[in-house]
Amino acid sequence: MDANQVTAQSIRRIILQQSKRAGVGHIGSSLSIADIIATLYGSTLNIPAPEDPGRDRFILSKGHAALAFYAAIYLKQWISEDMLNSYCTDGTHLGVHPEKPLTGVDFSSGSLGMGISYATGAALAGQLQNSKRRVFVLASDAECNEGITWEAAMFAAHHKLSNLYLIIDLNGQQALGYTKDVLNLAPLSQKWRAFEWDVFEVNGHDQDEIVSAINTCGANKNQPHAIIAHTTFGKGISFMENKIKWHYWPMSDVEYQEALREIS
Repeated sequence: MDANQVTAQSIRRIILQQSKRAGVGHIGSSLSIADIIATLYGSTLNIPAPEDPGRDRFILSKGHAALAFYAAIYLKQWISEDMLNSYCTDGTHLGVHPEKPLTGVDFSSGSLGMGISYATGAALAGQLQNSKRRVFVLASDAECNEGITWEAAMFAAHHKLSNLYLIIDLNGQQALGYTKDVLNLAPLSQKWRAFEWDVFEVNGHDQDEIVSAINTCGANKNQPHAIIAHTTFGKGISFMENKIKWHYWPMSDVEYQEALREIS
């Protein structure tokens, strides 16, 4: 399948279909990163094959949004339709969070905050090996509540890990509330700059902006890079956008049909 077929619309449709089939939530979190995932797997990541030793690495730190990732690797033809349809069934490698046995998963994730540390270690390994591979990690804004995030941030800046690209899905929500009410992160860009990172802010639903930021920060060889992507939780489905309940809630039959109509 051509990489151009890894589109945000296709990813969103698969998210809805598989979520409904499995009766599992995390829909809003997955929808908010569909454009970012489509950008990475459609045009950005250098992965000739999932096991190529020189490939770019990708870590989905916000592992509960795994359906968007599963959709992308299905569209890349790394997994079969039968495997995709096994999502959240007994014995599957496609659980709610990504697990290492699955093709295309470099690190299991799900314990929030740890993905950034994994990525920092992977970037250091690449630097020590004089490898040209890059490491991309996609994290939630709520993971910036975690102390482990800032430990990794200090370590990455100290070692000048310019092969490390952190994308923060700034959708303003987490499991039990709006991020500004749980633990206010603003001004987030200033915090990352204070930790000596190369920081960009983009519209997380504008793929051209995302690509431009990645290409621009790639020219900086002295700092790790943080791309703060402003997104809408539940993007593309009007009745899900910015609604806390769609962090966990599964769809009814009526809601499913309406959601499909909205993205068709």
